[in-house]
Amino acid sequence: MTHKHSDYMHWAKTQSGARYNLATSGVGPFPLRELGPPPALEINGDNSYGYAPLKQVIAAHQGVDPECVVTAAGTSMANYLAFATLIERGDEVLVEHPTYGLILDALRYIGAEIRRFARREEAGWAVDANEVRRALTPKTKLIVITNLHNPTSVLTPEATLRELGTLGPRVLVDEVYLDAVYENTPPTAFQLGPRFVVTSSLTKIYGVSGLRCGWILAEPDVARAMWRLNDLFAATPVHPGELLSVAVFQKLPAIRDRFRRIVEADRSVLNEFLDRTSGVAAVRTEFGTTSFPRLVRGNADEFLASLRTEQETSAVPGRFFEMPDHFRIGMGVNSEMFAEGLRRIGRQLGR
Repeated sequence: MTHKHSDYMHWAKTQSGARYNLATSGVGPFPLRELGPPPALEINGDNSYGYAPLKQVIAAHQGVDPECVVTAAGTSMANYLAFATLIERGDEVLVEHPTYGLILDALRYIGAEIRRFARREEAGWAVDANEVRRALTPKTKLIVITNLHNPTSVLTPEATLRELGTLGPRVLVDEVYLDAVYENTPPTAFQLGPRFVVTSSLTKIYGVSGLRCGWILAEPDVARAMWRLNDLFAATPVHPGELLSVAVFQKLPAIRDRFRRIVEADRSVLNEFLDRTSGVAAVRTEFGTTSFPRLVRGNADEFLASLRTEQETSAVPGRFFEMPDHFRIGMGVNSEMFAEGLRRIGRQLGR
């Protein structure tokens, strides 16, 4: 039967909540009242294949031509539109392991033949271009990675991305977390050449997930094909959301700096926790809003269940990333809550 669900999203919507919620994946919500004077909203607007002002601000933010921008309802829909345009049922797609579960769910729904290449914890979860090359076959149509990596927040450097771009297949890079590099944020991988397709959104780093402002960067002919495919799903986006998204782009540096302070404070607390805690181990990163600790002893699912029940604290089970001895924790929402959640993780580890 066709794969038609996401176990992770079902869990996130029904079981992730807790008093100390470390099962988040992005920063906290940005309130509308802090956007400043709201734009004049209209219910309907001119949008044949993309609202021009929104495409223009996305293009300026990414340093690309507006003709290369396809807007979509968040990064997950952007990924689906890109996959569905670039591959056919039965095509082979090479995906990093571990990776974000919805990437695999979308590919399975389309009917892709999925192959994997490993990101190894002992190598700092880095992408090894030689490992990717060994995993390729003559049938491989697409390579898929996340950068920053979800779930570990590891950055893939430009030199590695360039090498991936020489291997033959197109390379899709999900960059929804990339702006959490903050200082010296790398340019989008789309600028590295025509083999690259990039997806992203304002969801994870800017706290405006309710706007569902996502996008794809692709060569103009591929972008046009994506627009035509999207006619089947969301022919006309919600125009007030487009207007508000344009307004957010005008405030983007200030919004990013607001959440940067929270993320960096949380990372400092996390590093102190890892220094003093022997029950978990994690590759430490300078960037991103997520970390992916490994439980040194015991069953991670059982530990997380008891953590939620006994300590009112939640984290994302690693099984959703095909790494059942790990769990993902999120930074950037509320530093007091984050610090207390870590303290409760430590308390539970001591039991």
